[in-house]
Amino acid sequence: MDNADAGKIRQDLQLLEQRVDQLVELCLRLREENRVLRQSQESLNAERAGLLEKNELARSRIEAMISRLKAMEQH
Repeated sequence: MDNADAGKIRQDLQLLEQRVDQLVELCLRLREENRVLRQSQESLNAERAGLLEKNELARSRIEAMISRLKAMEQH
């Protein structure tokens, strides 16, 4: 192996190392983004559950009011 071959191998290895570093950095960024998205999803799911509960409570109250109004009409 001559100096030109050794230089080419070193250059290829440096390029490979740079690409591996870029992939590691990308993986770290994606992992963090995934964590943030999962947190956001959990928060939105909790908010949705709360809104569904409030909606059900409002529906029950409205149905009760309608029943009372109907009862008042009949008297």
